Amino acid sequence: MPLRRLAPHLPSPRRLLRSLNPSTAMAPAAGAAHLATAADPDEDLCASAAESVAAAAEGVAPAPPLPPPPVSAEERIERAWAHWRRLGSPRLMVAPMVDNSELPFRMLCRRYGADAAYTPMLHSRIFSENEKYRSMEFTTCKEDRPLFVQFCANDPDILLQAAKMVEPYCDYVDINFGCPQRIARRGNYGAFLMDNLPLVKSLVQNLSANLHVPVSVKIRIFPRLEDTLAYAKMLEEAGASLVAVHGRTRDEKDGKKFRANWDAIKAVKDALRVPVLANGNIRHMEDVKDCLEHTGADGVLSAETLLENPALFAGFRTKEWKEDGDENGDSSLDQADLVIEYLKLCEQYPVPWRMVRSHVHKMLGDWFRVHPEVREELNKQNILTFEWLHDMVMRLKELGGRVPLYRKECALQTTANGLAVSNA
Repeated sequence: MPLRRLAPHLPSPRRLLRSLNPSTAMAPAAGAAHLATAADPDEDLCASAAESVAAAAEGVAPAPPLPPPPVSAEERIERAWAHWRRLGSPRLMVAPMVDNSELPFRMLCRRYGADAAYTPMLHSRIFSENEKYRSMEFTTCKEDRPLFVQFCANDPDILLQAAKMVEPYCDYVDINFGCPQRIARRGNYGAFLMDNLPLVKSLVQNLSANLHVPVSVKIRIFPRLEDTLAYAKMLEEAGASLVAVHGRTRDEKDGKKFRANWDAIKAVKDALRVPVLANGNIRHMEDVKDCLEHTGADGVLSAETLLENPALFAGFRTKEWKEDGDENGDSSLDQADLVIEYLKLCEQYPVPWRMVRSHVHKMLGDWFRVHPEVREELNKQNILTFEWLHDMVMRLKELGGRVPLYRKECALQTTANGLAVSNA
């Protein structure tokens, strides 16, 4: 499963794809901050340069020619659904997460039931201009499909330049219209483009008219439902082939404090004719079932819950969400096991150590609360190695206080009325 990289400006058939490209007026995204601090060992790839180059040996076929432009709105909608069905109509998706939805983590989630995944948000201008940013922030492989490659942007031409670099390697090019963080306000991208709808429309139109892969968008809702519906319809008319809706407003940043508004997502689904995905309030598989039934959405995205429990879509849940009747999964899986799997994937698909460190902290959070002294050892470790991390996990297991994952055997099934969760 060789990696793929991108050349500095245009895709080279013999190199691996990795890129970021923010618009000229955009402030650097969070993922780009490391470019000025190369001395930080956490910014190094978790493999030698020779290993990374060796992994990039497989070529990539050139992109097919652009299809003829749709002659009507009807044809555009038909194409959107035909593409979705060709991908298998995925329902369980890894949401885009800065520094966290990188290739090894995506592949781990796919092992445990994820049907599709988003890359981390990539900054469009940096992606097109900076080879190091590309090589550090994005990798993919043949098995990493279906794949959404997400960019933030505020310049249609720069976004198109970045998008053309990734289109041979993905199934959708996605535009981030949902980031609510201060860095997005400073950079004039993400959810703060909700204040400039003509620019939003031009970003979607330019990609839709010039790419051979479909364009998707990820949005947040407005406080008023009518504004949300007008926004979503505008995106569909501009050429978006899929709309993912985070059911919170731009100001509702705390997912634990603010519940996602599934009614608003349902209203968007009812109003649009292209596939719609739901994002928000997904903690376990019963939430998946409830969300799909309530909203009628074509799939769900999960972010924060997956970071703690990448086996979410396989029916596993953490102790926090354990219910009476949940079984221990035959004691066969816990978060330490998932960390070991993740580390092995990182050896296969190298990423910066800062990403590895972040995932280890997230997945072992419950264990570290039992043994805080091991967490402190990790925090003091300036230079990480796979050997040290494997030894740390073994020490946690030997210290006892294992925190298992719980499982109620459940799987999504298609019924005459939609979806159901079967419990075995």
